[in-house]
Amino acid sequence: MRKKFKSVVMTAVLCGSVLSAFGRQSGTEGATRAGSMQHGLRTARLLTPDDGLAIISAALDGQRHFTSNRDCSHLVHAIYQRAGFPYEYADADDLYDGVDAFRRVSHPQTGDLIVWHGHVGIVVRPSRHIFFSFLSKGPGTDNYQSAYWIERGQARFYRYLKK
Repeated sequence: MRKKFKSVVMTAVLCGSVLSAFGRQSGTEGATRAGSMQHGLRTARLLTPDDGLAIISAALDGQRHFTSNRDCSHLVHAIYQRAGFPYEYADADDLYDGVDAFRRVSHPQTGDLIVWHGHVGIVVRPSRHIFFSFLSKGPGTDNYQSAYWIERGQARFYRYLKK
C-alpha cells in the first residue's frame, strides 16, 4: 500500500509540474529567442518549455520501465532518448564538465539537467526545486535545495541543444 501511495504521489507531482510549466512559458531566459546559434547552414537552438514537458512526459510514461537502469546517468540518458532528444551517453562527471549536446544555463526550466559531480537528474518543477533521478531507492523525485543535495556542492543546470 505504501509503495502504491508513493507512486501516486510521484505521479501527482510530475503531472502538477507538467501542468504548471505548460501554463507559464515565460522566464526561459530567452531560450527560444536568444538560444539559437549558427553552425554553418545548420541552426541549433535550446529546448523550449514544450520540449521540457516532452522530457517529463517520457519520464512519467516510462517510470515503471526505468527501474532496471544502472544509475542516474543511464536513467537520464534513457529518458532523453525516449523523448526524442538523443545524445551520446555521458556520465555525471562528464555532464558536469559540459558536453556538446547541452548548454549551461543559470535559470532552469522543466526538462533541464541538474548535475553535481557524481550525480545527474532532470528538473521537474524549478519553482519548487524538484528534480527526478535515480535515487537510493530507485527512480524518484527530491528537492535539490534539501540539505543532502546542498552538501554535495554546487549544482549546475544544462539545457539540451537541438540541432
